[in-house]
Formats: sequence, structure tokens, C-alpha cells
Amino acid sequence: MKITFLGTGTSTGIPTIGVERASCSSKDKRDNRLRSSILVEYKNKNIVIDCGPDFRQQMLRTGVTKVDAILFTHEHADHTAGLDDVRPISFKHGKIPIFAHERVIKNLSKRFDYLFDVKNDYPGSPHVFPNIIENKKFVLEGIEILPVTYMHHKLQVYGFRIKNFAYVTDLKKISKNELDKLKNLDLLILNALRHREHYSHINLEQALELINELKPKKTFLTHIAPDMGLHSETEKLLPSTVRLGFDGLEIIIND
Repeated sequence: MKITFLGTGTSTGIPTIGVERASCSSKDKRDNRLRSSILVEYKNKNIVIDCGPDFRQQMLRTGVTKVDAILFTHEHADHTAGLDDVRPISFKHGKIPIFAHERVIKNLSKRFDYLFDVKNDYPGSPHVFPNIIENKKFVLEGIEILPVTYMHHKLQVYGFRIKNFAYVTDLKKISKNELDKLKNLDLLILNALRHREHYSHINLEQALELINELKPKKTFLTHIAPDMGLHSETEKLLPSTVRLGFDGLEIIIND
């Protein structure tokens, strides 16, 4: 299994318009962060988790031209606004299956109604095939995926576990039963917004506490805000098994 960080930034990305922080003017490429998303390449399938406003740029940068499915964590724009940019992929490979909570599917079908219109034969319109998922294991092209549900302020969000890898972003509160789904991981990707407390995201201290409880073999942090500071400086604060993710980073997990 190969994991590629398509983006590791918070909803505004880094640099952020009108924000003067060291990370926004940094020459270190690791501090330049598009909106959070990953690509999972497994069993000859390309699965994208979240399709934000930087999707086109992210796909061009990776050189990936085929997407077999898109999983959505929730409906916020920084995780969904790039859905229209699946057009050239849809033209070449046909309808793209998307998987999300029923609430998210309804939200997307209103915002991108033309993608869901099966009667629309306009040749310039892409098409997606919606799949509603619940909080139970489902199978995508022979790949078992376990959703993990938690709260992002007052909004329910899904994380996803595939084998001994899990992707969890926009987490603020999680129940013990759901936390148990994240044990015995080889790799955890987890949000950590900044150093200070935040109302809808865990901060760095809370992320490290959660990691210490779960004890994955390796953790990379994502959904990072300018206030986190420079990549090179923040990494010095982390234990040996924890690192900051950065755009373009690739990780191989042995099956």
C-alpha cells in the first residue's frame, strides 16, 4: 500500500491570504501546504480521500490520471470543493464512485447537481456514482474499509481504516468504542491544527496524547495551520515515532 499526501494544510492552505506567519513566507517547500487530502494506491486501485479545492493541482503534481473511488470524510468545502475537477478523469474512465455519509451525499447532490443527474447527457459534464456508507465495514473493489466516526465541533465526520492504516482528520471528540478501531496500527495519519486550543480540531498536545494512548508504530500529522510554525522547528518537538506530514510525501506500508 502506498500513501501519498496530496495536501496537509488547513482549510485556508499555507501560505494563507492576508496572514503574516513564518510558515507563510518560508522557503522550505514542506511549509507550503495545499488543502488536506491523500491518495491510497492499493491492489491496483487509486483511492482518494477528500477532494478539496486544490484537487486539480494535486493530481497534476502526482501524475495520477485515474481515480477508482473518492471517499469523503465530511462536506466542508476544503474537503469537497474540487469535485468538479474530476471531469477529465470521468471523460476517460467513466463514472467515478464516491462514498460518504448520507448527509454528505445529499449536500453534494445539491451543490453539484449536474454530476448526479443520470438524465443529463451533456457531453461536458462529468458523472459520479454515489454510495451511502454507514458506520460499519464496507468493501470497495475487494478492499475492506472500516469507517471511524467522531465529532468535528457539532458535525459528524468519518475517518477510514484500511488494513493497519488509518486516516483521521478534522477530529475534535471521539468515543472510546470508535477509538478502539484505531488500535494496532502500523500507520496513523491524524490532524493536529496548531499549538493553541481550537473549538473544532485537536491541537498538537491533544494529538500527542491520543497517539500515546493508541501507540501506532508511526504517525504523521496533517491539517496543519500557519500557527503551527515552521515544519523544521515543530519536528524538533515531536517524539521519534511522530512526524509532520508534508505535501508530496509518500509512504509505503507492507501488506
